[in-house]
Amino acid sequence: MKKTVLTFGLLSGAVAAVMMFLTVPFAERIGFDRSVFVGYTTIVVSMLFVYFGVRSYRDNVLGGEVTFGRAFQAGLLIAVISSVCYVLAWLVLFYIFIPDFADQYAAYIVESVRGNGGSQADIDAAIKQADSAKAMLANPLINAAVAFIEPLPVGLLVALISAVVLRKR
Repeated sequence: MKKTVLTFGLLSGAVAAVMMFLTVPFAERIGFDRSVFVGYTTIVVSMLFVYFGVRSYRDNVLGGEVTFGRAFQAGLLIAVISSVCYVLAWLVLFYIFIPDFADQYAAYIVESVRGNGGSQADIDAAIKQADSAKAMLANPLINAAVAFIEPLPVGLLVALISAVVLRKR
């Protein structure tokens, strides 16, 4: 299982990392509201390797039979490896290539409230929220934790679906 999980986890993580490096630097041009859809689409595409990894494990290692638990375990491990790659790519992007990302995003939050005709109290709340988000992202551990919980739920869901679909006795 180790070889299959590592192979498909790294493939999934590589897809997520490459797509992140191709899209995140242009988030301001794409628009932060649309870049969320691009980001989660990328995560879903990269997590397809969970399905293919579980199928490969079932067919090539276990001789065509796998229980739900074993399939879910393999899928979960692939998703975790992929998520770790995602986090590493994000941290490299954030701290080395786009260190002003938090400022750009904070400005977007405030401007979207202003643009929607928010009251001064709403704008002040948005500024406070943006400052809080910037402070959180400045801490590498919190930043990594926040990045880790972006792809992991998608990976868990794909692992669960894969285990249900691919189980075979």
